[in-house]
Amino acid sequence: MPVTQEQADWFAGAVDQLIANLDQAILGKHEVIKLVVASLLTGGHVLLEDVPGTGKTVLAKSLANSIEGTQSRIQFTPDLLPSDVTGVTIFDQGTGKFAFHPGPVFASIVLADEINRASPKTQSALLEVMEEGVVTVDGTPHPVGTPFMVIATQNPVEQAGTYSLPEAQLDRFLVKTSLGYPDRDTTVNLLMDSSNRARNEAVKPIIQASVVASMTQLAAEVHTDAAVMAYLSDIVDATRRDPDVSLGVSIRGALALARAAKTWALADHRTYVTPDDIQDLAVPVLAHRVILDPEAEFTGVTQAQVVERALAAVVPPTTRVG
Repeated sequence: MPVTQEQADWFAGAVDQLIANLDQAILGKHEVIKLVVASLLTGGHVLLEDVPGTGKTVLAKSLANSIEGTQSRIQFTPDLLPSDVTGVTIFDQGTGKFAFHPGPVFASIVLADEINRASPKTQSALLEVMEEGVVTVDGTPHPVGTPFMVIATQNPVEQAGTYSLPEAQLDRFLVKTSLGYPDRDTTVNLLMDSSNRARNEAVKPIIQASVVASMTQLAAEVHTDAAVMAYLSDIVDATRRDPDVSLGVSIRGALALARAAKTWALADHRTYVTPDDIQDLAVPVLAHRVILDPEAEFTGVTQAQVVERALAAVVPPTTRVG
């Protein structure tokens, strides 16, 4: 069913309220917050590559508070086991039956802190739930419910004792971005309010979790013209043909950008996707899915540069197809 302009205005208003609510806790990071909110409403997950102390935990807690959802934090370490993430089945002597005890992944917003410090076996415990929203333990599926979002972090500087995320894991993240350090004025404001140790507590619920699920469904109905989707396809194909790339963007990546663009358009009061939406989201949605040739990486080529080159090489459409 086509999205009406009235629905688009309601959606955009709710997004603006969410962003304004989070702006109280995370100062000076409006664009990053908008990306995270868009990821939530697309049903996706976020990878934050940041140094410690930039507000990643505050962001996760504030987002959970805003949507009246639950929040959990998993500190990934080399000795963390998959069952520490997903949960475990334990025999209950009182009932004589096995009972499932859910792990911390059963929450609306899950902060996977320093995800690259855990072993690949433990990292893989998130693959199923991030893709399907279900945890299978001892052959029994356990839905985590909606909304469900993983905000994972990794430190780009400290690499000792870490395990790089495999391509399949990276492909599960809708967006990769960074909070980074605040600017001078924002830093001064934070220092003036240094006695406030729990900024996320100032973030009050403004929307119910059930409404978030409805917003995700609404965003999926946004109109996308075939010309815009052909444009997206050509950009993805350009990343695969780049001489500095050993593996370009997958079809999962293309689908992720198509879904995110719908949410981005609706948040801008529009009932249709434009090439500008694709351009706005191309780098944060596609760059982390590009696998560079080792020699190109050694010479300083970045994944973002590859996507930017693809954007420059593909001419956006100027007419509709239908």
